[in-house]
Amino acid sequence: MSKIIDRLEEIIISVLIAAATVIIFVSVVHRYASGMSIPGVQDWLLSLHFGWAQELCIILFVWMAKFGAAYGVRTGIHVGVDILINNVPDRQRTVLVHLGLLAGVVFTALIGLFGLFFVWENGMAYATLTTLGMEVGEYFEGPTTPDLEWPTWAVYAAVPLGSFLMCFRFLQVMVGFARTGELPHHDHGHVEGVEEPVLIGETIEEAEEIEHAHAGKSDAEWEKLHPHTGQPKMGR
Repeated sequence: MSKIIDRLEEIIISVLIAAATVIIFVSVVHRYASGMSIPGVQDWLLSLHFGWAQELCIILFVWMAKFGAAYGVRTGIHVGVDILINNVPDRQRTVLVHLGLLAGVVFTALIGLFGLFFVWENGMAYATLTTLGMEVGEYFEGPTTPDLEWPTWAVYAAVPLGSFLMCFRFLQVMVGFARTGELPHHDHGHVEGVEEPVLIGETIEEAEEIEHAHAGKSDAEWEKLHPHTGQPKMGR
């Protein structure tokens, strides 16, 4: 189940980024191209309406930010000042890390609850009760966005959804830290899917060390002493 949520989270973020990029690109090209005096083409471009593009991109970036924040908790991308925590004894460090993660759980849970109440009263209750054929009571329809005329509660739904997902991620990190004593860590210099090249000089040095260390030892003994070292690869 966790892997399904991870994959769904990554797909949502990727789709939001791709959609926002395409919309911004098309909108900018349309703006500049419609200013060119090209017979027939200019009239056609001016007939196209892209006034909604900016609003839609803002909505996409809001949703992307909320789900991206949860992704950051899971992968350890968020920047943190941990110089004090890393310089205290292990026992105190464990307590401080758990307190920090617990604060994250409480904060995101509260934001999620308050956001849910706001969205519910801002039009979600009216839309839900109307769809189910029930009395709406004191609930009102709620405002809409200026350009797209979408219900604002659907836009604001990113707040409770993203916050609850962040809360789940904080709980996930807490459980992982309690079991292994490790926190998620992200190498900002590493690009996913790109293998880091090995310098030729480092490869030769590693090969010489392996050759000297292997002298007088069987392969089994070598593997016991150096289980993490594989065959050297020549870099380009």
